[in-house]
Amino acid sequence: MEGPRAPHQNEFPRVLEFLNKELRPQYDWSLDVEYPTALTMSNINNIRIIKSQEKVLSHAVIRPLIVKSPTAIWKVGAIGSVVTHPEHRSQGLSTTILESCLTEAQKQDCDIAILWTNLYDFYRKLDFELAGSEISFVINKSLKIQNPSQLKFMTGNQISAEAILKVYSQHSVNTVRTAEEIRKYLSIPKTQTYTAWDSTGQLVAYAVEGKGADLTGYIHEWGGSVSGLMALFNYIRETKAGKDFTVIIPGHSVNLQQALLNNGIVPTEGFLGMIKILNKEAVFNKITKAARNIGLTDFQIHSFDHSTQFQFGDQVVTARSARDLIQVIFGPNPKIPGLNQDLQGKMNRLFPMNLWLWGWDSI
Repeated sequence: MEGPRAPHQNEFPRVLEFLNKELRPQYDWSLDVEYPTALTMSNINNIRIIKSQEKVLSHAVIRPLIVKSPTAIWKVGAIGSVVTHPEHRSQGLSTTILESCLTEAQKQDCDIAILWTNLYDFYRKLDFELAGSEISFVINKSLKIQNPSQLKFMTGNQISAEAILKVYSQHSVNTVRTAEEIRKYLSIPKTQTYTAWDSTGQLVAYAVEGKGADLTGYIHEWGGSVSGLMALFNYIRETKAGKDFTVIIPGHSVNLQQALLNNGIVPTEGFLGMIKILNKEAVFNKITKAARNIGLTDFQIHSFDHSTQFQFGDQVVTARSARDLIQVIFGPNPKIPGLNQDLQGKMNRLFPMNLWLWGWDSI
């Protein structure tokens, strides 16, 4: 066997052939058009394969992302398209190739790695844990809108990427993107974009449903004012002839959540994904800096072999496992016994740190 390693340029077509056969056999598009910023020649050094002679046996890819938030800038190694040929499973190839991806992400100074899966036990062996906050709202009725304005609604992907980028950039937590990347995202198969425009021709709100074979019936990308989004959700429901759809919302988007709650839309809480800390020192430094910026000047972090202590003056909170640690940092906050009201208040001011990856970022 050969690898894990990055494929050579002349091997890239064969890698895509392997992925299309194993992951998208029933579709008439190639996987690289579904993941245009990950499965591309410009990201080939972040792709990993294991081969035997000329046959690809296993594959995974990393997409390094910069996520900006009000409290920290995170470098995230998103991992996806993890697959091993059926005849070579249960031989440790997926573990080997994932370890290579994690090593590469560390070399590129990624703070954390994230992936999306339902194979929780497998990835926990590699120290991934479910963390982060994702809230889903099923839009199952018309929404009441305060101070409705006259908007023009459109369906279709022939939209200015610059207009989308301008609205997208207003999010308090977002992945650094270019207009060219958004143009590529808009061309992903099975993607439907809905937009709301004001009387001056300015984009007020947008929402994106579907992404290739995934996220059908889910709005996984959106941006704009709350009132504009609420009106746009009504338009989407009308377009779908009253069929329900789901909006995925980060935990920190409290204004949109409250507007939906006021309409009697019931939330379902979930996790952002499975997360692994790659550079504990860098993560702890960013947390400490964030604590200083909000006035918690007596905050310190102490790391031990099997636990981590968050210290506020002479008060200490102990995360006794990797699971507790990642969920303290990014949520949902685990139940740590023995915290008095003052200490719990300080923890709540600092944690969870806002982290979010929009649907187009998932690989």
